[in-house]
Amino acid sequence: MQSLTMILNGEKVTVEVKPSATLVEVLRDQLELTGTKVACGEGECGACTVLLDGQPVNSCLLPALKAQGREVLTVEGLAPPGELHPLQKAFVEHGAVQCGYCTPGMLMSAKALLDRNPNPTEEEIRLAISGNLCRCTGYAKIVEAIKAAASDNGGGQ
Repeated sequence: MQSLTMILNGEKVTVEVKPSATLVEVLRDQLELTGTKVACGEGECGACTVLLDGQPVNSCLLPALKAQGREVLTVEGLAPPGELHPLQKAFVEHGAVQCGYCTPGMLMSAKALLDRNPNPTEEEIRLAISGNLCRCTGYAKIVEAIKAAASDNGGGQ
């Protein structure tokens, strides 16, 4: 076991991890943050997307120890407890959630986009979420929700 210290959702966290553990395993199994989903395990679907120093990463592929000393943001950290982030509100209001399995990863990819580009074009939105697969919505409502969050709130906040 090795010690991993990171800033997780704004708070310093230290946890003992197996050297072979992936970040998603640590988040879900040890820290009980189950919003980050596991689906393909191969970095193809984006369900496990979290932000590492503000950049979207597939946490199923990332060795947990690569997060040492870095900032990790999961869907649980998007908004204070009991509140919704503007992106979460927009997803609900625009019907961009069906089964919900891809939603956490979509939200994290969208947040990264809006943080760096508060007024993206539809093409930029589609490119930003291209690593996140959804089998339910057909993406139109997801794109609409991201556009709405950008215009309603001046970007990612």
